[in-house]
Amino acid sequence: MGPSLAHRIRIEAHAVWLSVRDSRTPLLAKLFGLLVAAYALSPIDLIPDFIPILGLLDDAILIPLGVWLFEKMVPPDILAEHRATAETAAERPVSWWGVLIVVAIWLAAAWLIWSAFTLNYD
Repeated sequence: MGPSLAHRIRIEAHAVWLSVRDSRTPLLAKLFGLLVAAYALSPIDLIPDFIPILGLLDDAILIPLGVWLFEKMVPPDILAEHRATAETAAERPVSWWGVLIVVAIWLAAAWLIWSAFTLNYD
């Protein structure tokens, strides 16, 4: 079974981002690629993911369409180089210590907020 759609979108968005930062990429492609990468990597979507079916369609249609158009604007060897780099970066092991630290920070913040709202003013 091949990589999931979410995995491919992450790889493509990362490759576009790397291509945008490459000095060999034409200016118009950089500007368009910046929009594609920003949308793909942004936690905010045009259609929120919690809306059934439509929420996931924007990720499944808009981002691949943007990547496809960007691909037409960039020399093939540049995008291929950055796709390989993005794929390699995705294969790196996850830092579980980093994950634990972030989760601990979120739990501490949630506890502090909860504590602030549940103070008894006796």
